[in-house]
Amino acid sequence: MKDINQNTASPQKQALIIGAGFAGLSAASFLAQKGWHVTVIEQHSMPGGRARKFEAEGFTFDMGPSWYWMPDVFEKYFEKFGKKVSDYYQLKRLDPSYRVYFDETYWDMPANYKQLQDLLESVEPGAAKALDKFMDEAKYKYNVGVGKLVHKPGQSLFEFIDWEVISGVFKLDIFQSMKKHVARFFKHPYIQSIMEFPVLFLGALPGNTPALYSLMNYADIKGGTWYPEYGMYSIVNAMYQVALDQGVQFYFNEEVKHIDVVNGVAKSVFAINKINGEQKTYEFDVLVGAGDYHHIETKLLDTKYQSYTKSYWDTRLMAPSSILYYVGLNKKLEGVTHHSLFFDTDFGVHGDEIYSNPAWPKNPLFYASVPSVTDPTVAPAGQENLFLLIPIAAGLTGDTEAVRDEYFNKIIARMENRWGQSIGDSIIYKKSFAVADFISEYHSFKGNAYGLANTLMQTAILKPSCRSKKVNNLYYTGQLTVPGPGVPPSLISGEVVAELVNKNYNKK
Repeated sequence: MKDINQNTASPQKQALIIGAGFAGLSAASFLAQKGWHVTVIEQHSMPGGRARKFEAEGFTFDMGPSWYWMPDVFEKYFEKFGKKVSDYYQLKRLDPSYRVYFDETYWDMPANYKQLQDLLESVEPGAAKALDKFMDEAKYKYNVGVGKLVHKPGQSLFEFIDWEVISGVFKLDIFQSMKKHVARFFKHPYIQSIMEFPVLFLGALPGNTPALYSLMNYADIKGGTWYPEYGMYSIVNAMYQVALDQGVQFYFNEEVKHIDVVNGVAKSVFAINKINGEQKTYEFDVLVGAGDYHHIETKLLDTKYQSYTKSYWDTRLMAPSSILYYVGLNKKLEGVTHHSLFFDTDFGVHGDEIYSNPAWPKNPLFYASVPSVTDPTVAPAGQENLFLLIPIAAGLTGDTEAVRDEYFNKIIARMENRWGQSIGDSIIYKKSFAVADFISEYHSFKGNAYGLANTLMQTAILKPSCRSKKVNNLYYTGQLTVPGPGVPPSLISGEVVAELVNKNYNKK
């Protein structure tokens, strides 16, 4: 067995991070900036985690996240390393931001605020002024929520003793649901659907999500929907370069199999190279788990060092899993937009099939992205790149190729009907990714795609802790801990845990 000892005789602090997704890259860069010697081990052949990419038949597919919201969060991230987003990639604001298909019509959501007001006013008199009031509240929540609340490590209620937070607790709408909040302002069902849509990124239904998260509407409407040049993997490349510039060392194709703990202190991890089978041991002062929290807890640690019981995990409300399709067409499509939401079926029924009574959906809502509309580099000339997503309940069994093909044929038929053009006969490449793949590729708990649902009872200190309760020097970052699911929160999660590690270590 080969030992990789991170120069333990050196006074420099040694940190090991498991996973090179957004949160892992963020934690690694911030710790290295604070003077730590940082090593990242990643089971895949490249950084990115769920945001990896792959190429096939001349097409380039982003494997996971496809929406670029909250550009200010990315800008602030790179600023902390003396850089700008534009040092790494260019952004283009999409207009329309996205298209929403309803029963008999569709709406293009304009990037221009006044045009959006006019659209809403045309179907509900008074909606323009209502939007102003709604957005005023959403702006306040965004400034407090993204500016303060998401930067708390969730270790104690005392973290939230902040005058602005306390004095504005009712304005933050923590105890009212997003669904009721939207209904206060808008009555038209289409408008309600659009205003409730952004919280779906948080992995819970509007009826179970605190109205605090109308801050997502501010991110959508005021912050805008953007596209990074060459795709979402441009973000990964940029963060990876920042980490390298900070001196972070990376080892790819390394899968951790066990964490060795002695008297409550993690001493080393045992890993195997997935290419050549080489066995390695990594030693460190502090360990940060940036992979799947549940997997690290239940599969890599001995039982006595696990912070949470099986019953705890089994009672967590998980965000959905997904069936994803990566599709290449040998022709261009007419009149389609970069992002399209198909809300042309019953949202209540599909929501029930995801959260209340988990089952394979009968007639699902779905999302279609055609990035080649914006970026010609992701598809060969004259061809089209499609990314399709159907949200489904986490933990479903029966994920077979036949099931995936059945849903694929259903949504292709709906797309052909709404787009008024053939698709199926032009497919030259197709790859699917669903529950079984989330488990095998990411060790994802119940095959979830987004982490924990952001319900009131799974917020802040009520999430799995970013510091182990049983292992003194083990920390966690990513979508199953604070602040929650999504790309911007993952960047923040890495920063939060790096601050906590550095603070706690320096107390010694």
